[in-house]
Amino acid sequence: MPKSLKIYLFILVLIFIAILAIDANKAKPIDWRPTYATKDKIPFGLYVFDQESESLFKDQKITKFGKTPFEFFDEQYNYADSSYEISGTMLYIDETFSIDPSSIDELFYFAGHGNHIFLSSIDFPTELADSLKFTIEYNTKFTDSIQLDITKTKNKNKSYYNKGITTAYFDEIDSTKTAILGTQKSSSGAEYANYVKIAYKNGFFYLHLQPAAFTNYYLLKENASYVPDALGYLPKKDEIFWKIKRYEMGTESGTPMRYILSQPALKWAWYLFLIGIIVFMIFNAKRKQRIIPIIKPLPNTTVDFTKTIGNLYFQEGNHLLIAEKKIQFLLEKIRYKLPVNKKTALKINVISI
Repeated sequence: MPKSLKIYLFILVLIFIAILAIDANKAKPIDWRPTYATKDKIPFGLYVFDQESESLFKDQKITKFGKTPFEFFDEQYNYADSSYEISGTMLYIDETFSIDPSSIDELFYFAGHGNHIFLSSIDFPTELADSLKFTIEYNTKFTDSIQLDITKTKNKNKSYYNKGITTAYFDEIDSTKTAILGTQKSSSGAEYANYVKIAYKNGFFYLHLQPAAFTNYYLLKENASYVPDALGYLPKKDEIFWKIKRYEMGTESGTPMRYILSQPALKWAWYLFLIGIIVFMIFNAKRKQRIIPIIKPLPNTTVDFTKTIGNLYFQEGNHLLIAEKKIQFLLEKIRYKLPVNKKTALKINVISI
């Protein structure tokens, strides 16, 4: 491994250790995301509400479903006699109203068969507003803090809400079909309806504009008494059909990677690992010098050649020819080592003869 690469890896490891040390000693920030998920223990999750649901709906069966209301209730509809095979109260709590138009039509049909629909959200679509004849307005007086009251327990709940609240309230309602079940009061004294019950054919819609009241943040505070009071208007013996987020029904992947990305420390460790791999690949991908092959010098085969020739003459047994060759080599060496003219060379040749 190149020395420069070792240095980069060492620096990367030091950075990784430093980040882990800093993250371990750092206070974990509060996650204020309004997830409204039953598995979330963050302030605006519904974990506490889910854990307390059996006591809130005592002696009532609770069925959770992650499908759309259209998919869920349509499966329970008997087209032969135009009736539902189930009956009860549909429950939905979320900051964002994410029920699709087809499901809204199904809710109207379900309520028309004598059932009840409880919806808590910061706003409602025009399909609901037009059919149930209500309008929603917004008042800046509720941006600071509000006190939520239930009509049948007026002024019982003195706790104020200041986080996750909405400034929405019901403005125009059809008084012949609508009953006000709860109000919200600002610190300045302004009071408006935020919880109503609207009759629809043989059933009822319960519309609530402060879903934050059902979250962990307020159920773990002195505001907890508001929730059972608000749900006290629902029928006591009906089965509860609770519409929760689809991924909470087990359709979302539960792989270790999902858990790693859900934990800040593990998530940043994973990102740092990926960055380190990318840096390693970048530096390792630099063009390297091609290995220079070792070129061996040509071997001196003179001795081998001489041995081969000698063995050849030795095997033939022609000693005279060998002697003549030696004389020629000797004369050639004398001429080469001692430069002589032609006459001298001739004399040497003659003498040799």
